Amino acid sequence: MKENKSVIGSRTAPNLFIQLPSLSAVTLFRIAFGIVWLVDGALKFVWLQPSDVVTLVQKASEGQPAWLHSWYNFWTASLTYTPTAFLHGIGLIELSLGCTLVLGFLRKSAYLCGIMLSLMIWSVVEGFGGPYGPGSTDVGAAIMYAFIFVAIIIVERSSNYNRYSLDVLIERKLNCWKHLAEFYEDKSSSSRSNEQQNLEDVENDIPTEKSASYP
Repeated sequence: MKENKSVIGSRTAPNLFIQLPSLSAVTLFRIAFGIVWLVDGALKFVWLQPSDVVTLVQKASEGQPAWLHSWYNFWTASLTYTPTAFLHGIGLIELSLGCTLVLGFLRKSAYLCGIMLSLMIWSVVEGFGGPYGPGSTDVGAAIMYAFIFVAIIIVERSSNYNRYSLDVLIERKLNCWKHLAEFYEDKSSSSRSNEQQNLEDVENDIPTEKSASYP
């Protein structure tokens, strides 16, 4: 029994020391990324005017191919009637997204919302990073934000859990919260239950062998 416990301890301890630094780095990156969104959302209320939104979309439509004209005509007409609601709505969403990233709250929903918001900004305000032609140097900044969200999802999923978030504290009280906050199933708990089951199996086998040897 002692040998089995020592073997299990020696197997789990190195994994813990390997994962903790990477989790800390991912958490710091997530918080820094959230601060970027907070600043971006605050600037919507400080520097931009509702009329600027229509101007940005009109500039993004300049030089675009003919098959994209209907797309920009739709957004230009829509924003002409509700520029204030659109600007303040985007600003509030970005502020909320920044807060969720910093706190680690509802991360699953926050990452999906961030991907959709980034793609919307990229396709409307940034004109898909175009128009493309001689002199084009990049594909736009917003689409890079979408890839960052995808990268965070992949890293957190591969590490199996993220201790440094508000979601983890809530999950201790509400197990169902994990379905809203995580993209993965916590394998650490399942591995611990498997180890416990193996120990119980070993304990159950010992008296069986003794009874067979000494009837």
